[in-house]
Amino acid sequence: MRTVDIIQKKRDGEELSTEEIQFLIQGYCEGGIPDYQMSAFAMAVFFRGMTARETADLTLAMASSGDQADLQPIPGIKVDKHSTGGVGDTTTLILGPLVAAAGVPVAKMSGRGLGHTGGTIDKLEAIAGYKVELTKEQFLEQVQRIGVAVISQSGNITPADKKLYGLRDVTATVESIPLIASSIMSKKIASGADAIVLDVKTGSGAFMKTLDSSIELAKAMVEIGEQVGRETIAVITNMDEPLGLAIGNALEVREAIDTLKGEGPDDLTELCLVLGAHMIQLGGKASSYDEARALIDRLIHDGTGIHKLKELIDAQGGDSSAADDPSRVPAAAYQIEVLAEEDGTVSHIDAEELGVTAMLLGAGRATKDDKIDLAVGMVLCKKVGDRVVSGEPLAVLHMNKNDEGFTGEMIGRTLSSFTISQGEVSRLPLIYAVVSKLGVQML
Repeated sequence: MRTVDIIQKKRDGEELSTEEIQFLIQGYCEGGIPDYQMSAFAMAVFFRGMTARETADLTLAMASSGDQADLQPIPGIKVDKHSTGGVGDTTTLILGPLVAAAGVPVAKMSGRGLGHTGGTIDKLEAIAGYKVELTKEQFLEQVQRIGVAVISQSGNITPADKKLYGLRDVTATVESIPLIASSIMSKKIASGADAIVLDVKTGSGAFMKTLDSSIELAKAMVEIGEQVGRETIAVITNMDEPLGLAIGNALEVREAIDTLKGEGPDDLTELCLVLGAHMIQLGGKASSYDEARALIDRLIHDGTGIHKLKELIDAQGGDSSAADDPSRVPAAAYQIEVLAEEDGTVSHIDAEELGVTAMLLGAGRATKDDKIDLAVGMVLCKKVGDRVVSGEPLAVLHMNKNDEGFTGEMIGRTLSSFTISQGEVSRLPLIYAVVSKLGVQML
């Protein structure tokens, strides 16, 4: 078998065999296939695409290139959740405890963030003492005992995907649905989940900017799940404005705690109800979506969810009193209001620009070696559709640096991210569609 023949076959639009795909991935991981040949293969896929079977084979080959979690000792159906990323996305901190409290085991391996703000692991480190690394035995024992654990990903999860993604990033082949789908799903499968719920973001603050491309990606990932025996559901959600109000690590932890107490922003609460209901239904703890949704709503309002969060924090060595007193997480030295300059209605919020501003404040990483300031970020005071009066705050910046030039730039960036119009403006939809093995259900 020769690499050049496989590249030529895909270049000409032919379907690759399972063996050919395994040969490519194994050879690339072991160093026998050079970057220039893998680049040519990625470009061929970019233009020619892959069938559902090919994409599933690529996913499994990448999943098997490194460590794979064996969750079989944990009884029950293990359900994982993945978001394709956005601005102000703290659903894992809410859903892990809630879904576990419903009796569905959540054995979650999460990553750090590169970009707007930190990832789930960075957010959890805003809780004093929380240990993000456990041994395999500790991880399994904790999920068996309390139903949930959230730890950092193994350094050797899907090494093939890490190599291939780095190559795609510099060869203009990132925007390929089969390559994106296999990258995401390989990590989920290597993490050992029996079923997967995907939150596929769409809009200005998301990786996928259009609804059509987001649905296409969701369909590809659901098909992979079906091909490899993991029931998968994808929810297409709006990222034309930030989710919730908080952007920044400790700020998002506080917002997650509020949401678990039934006091969170409406959009974040609603999304957690939707995603959580799908997770509970896939986990076999409810016979219908409506039953699962009613259950998760009750777990928020009767205090069970916040109690399970305390259990999770205690189990991983953290200060669980933060769940009662969110002021115990890091706080920034300065809070600077960004004031509206005219009356009207917020008609647009540039989610991506606000995310970049939060990163410049120190809440995210431009490179993987950057150090995050867990306390900084911003809290929105207005969302699309809200009335605003000149002089009212649009957002509050949480900063640990407050010199005139820097603060002026951050205020200016934030102010320019809001568009204020005259007349009525409709609120943005939160959820556009649900994609499952039954097809696409537009909402």
